[in-house]
Amino acid sequence: MPNKQKTEIELLKTWALPTAATLGSAVRAKGILQEIQARLSASSKKSVILEGTEVTLVMPAREKAAFNAAAAVIARTVAEADTLPVIPREIQDILTIKTSERHRWLADGRLPSAGTRTVRLAGRARKITFHVFDPKVVEDLLDRGAVDEWREEDAEAKAEKRRRAAYQAKLTRSLKKAGKQKKAAREKTEDPDAKLAGWDAFDLDGLLR
Repeated sequence: MPNKQKTEIELLKTWALPTAATLGSAVRAKGILQEIQARLSASSKKSVILEGTEVTLVMPAREKAAFNAAAAVIARTVAEADTLPVIPREIQDILTIKTSERHRWLADGRLPSAGTRTVRLAGRARKITFHVFDPKVVEDLLDRGAVDEWREEDAEAKAEKRRRAAYQAKLTRSLKKAGKQKKAAREKTEDPDAKLAGWDAFDLDGLLR
């Protein structure tokens, strides 16, 4: 019986994810967990759980060797977590931005890419490629409120675009109206039935006979 009880004792260890790694994002914390699981053996993946910003490894005492190996992987990953690339869904949660904003700011260079990553999603044969971001750059953007500035810039640019479009539409209408007036005047001048002022009196005097 004592031996059985000893075997059932669980091995447990917990690591706290630093704020510099999660950047205050639960999505980022989950991403770090997935990175940890990707580095573990298939038999150890389910032994790791995430609660808030704490990663916990729990295994039976009889699996001490596997526990130690997994603990070493987790410790190493947590230590370098603040350098792991930030993926799209994480940066959107960290900066509180929409997918459309991420695409727009990435395209115009305001949101610098740190490269791309290609992965195969679970259950899909097709691979996808996406941009990743430097966590230090993301932290800087977050600290200086860059997103608010970019949104103001975009709003001003959109308003200016609307003003130009309205002016262009007004100009087009004016040119079109002027063209119609010019055409009408030309047609009136060229009308063979049109009579000059005083023509009737001139005709009555018989000067054309």
